[in-house]
Amino acid sequence: MNRSLLVAAAVVVVVAVVAGFLLLGGAPTATETQTQQPAATTAAGGAEAGKKVRVLVLFDVGGRGDLSFNDMAWLGAERAAKEFGVEVKFQTPRSQQDMVPLLERVSGSGEYDLIVLVGFLWTKPLDEVADKYPEQKYALIDATTGKERPNEVDILFREQEAAALIGILAADMAYNLMKEAGEQGPIKIGAVAGMDIPPLWKFHVGYLYGAKLYEQMTGRKVEFYWTYTGTFTDRQVGYQAAMQLLQQGVKVLYGLAGLTHLGMFDAVIEWNEKGLGRAFAIGQDASQEWYAPKYIPLSGAKRVDVAVYKAIEMVVKGEWEPGIHVLGLREGGVGIWDLEGVRWFAEQAYKQGRLKDMTPDQVVEIVRQLREKYISKEAWDMAKQLEEKIKNSEVKFKTPMSHDEYQKIIDELMNGNLDAALEK
Repeated sequence: MNRSLLVAAAVVVVVAVVAGFLLLGGAPTATETQTQQPAATTAAGGAEAGKKVRVLVLFDVGGRGDLSFNDMAWLGAERAAKEFGVEVKFQTPRSQQDMVPLLERVSGSGEYDLIVLVGFLWTKPLDEVADKYPEQKYALIDATTGKERPNEVDILFREQEAAALIGILAADMAYNLMKEAGEQGPIKIGAVAGMDIPPLWKFHVGYLYGAKLYEQMTGRKVEFYWTYTGTFTDRQVGYQAAMQLLQQGVKVLYGLAGLTHLGMFDAVIEWNEKGLGRAFAIGQDASQEWYAPKYIPLSGAKRVDVAVYKAIEMVVKGEWEPGIHVLGLREGGVGIWDLEGVRWFAEQAYKQGRLKDMTPDQVVEIVRQLREKYISKEAWDMAKQLEEKIKNSEVKFKTPMSHDEYQKIIDELMNGNLDAALEK
């Protein structure tokens, strides 16, 4: 692994792109050109002095505005544009069918020093196109073609590691919601996920592992629900999936579907405000607590911004190292947003006029109170202990290499066999 890709654990996205930070902006299909800046002087072996590095970021079909995966990719590219003086453009394919023609077109143009491909859906298009343009550098984020090419870098995440921590805390929140309401029976937690693809397999394994670890350590029965919606772009589908789970008594829902899980948030808000019950949601990738701080106490961090930034940095500094690079808890690539991260994203929403009827300080205070009330010290300690074991490599999660292997791990976890998720 390229050690330059291992970043120190961070709790706040350190980027100076506050002005113009449009997390809730539309999902443009046209290319957007960023303001050009003076070319930076680079390290030996990097871009030529005075020559502006040109980068194209290709989002997945969901595009901007998902408050999570694609928006985080945009954030990392904007940070690189500011710090390195590179020129960055963005584009969103019209559909999955448009991906190969689009990639052929931009690769053949010879216009870009690096093309960044955001998300698993770019795997097959890249595999079809990359060998035709050996001089074109590509960075595939959150996926791998499984091929070793001198012009391809794949940056993956150990999603299981953060999701396992979320599983512990979600189970504890659900338990405390039930206790508050005087309800009996098993603890019910769930997730609204996007497509049945490898990154989501890892989230599923980790989240379920954390829930079952909580069950074993506390003796409290946890019922686990997982729904694939088949889409990252349909809020109504996310709303409907969440409503079905809430009606089954699920108390905490984890959003793993990009734009789709914003509909899950809407369902949880409605469920609470119509007095149908008490339930919480958990965000993912960016800190999403600000969207509804009374009902979203936590967000998992998946630092897509770090991955995009580091890919661009490799080109700028002449440190291109083909192959697979993986970011986990130890490298600061995944985790849980702390209150400073919550504040930072709330401030961006506030500056864009998207934070209604409250200030960033109020968002932080609401979230702080929810975490203190509904997550016990016992659960935080469990999560911290697991985090340390992961960072020390005492706990190492398997990465399922096929759907059959993934399903087998899930089946074993559901039966309480935690070792099924771990490397021997």
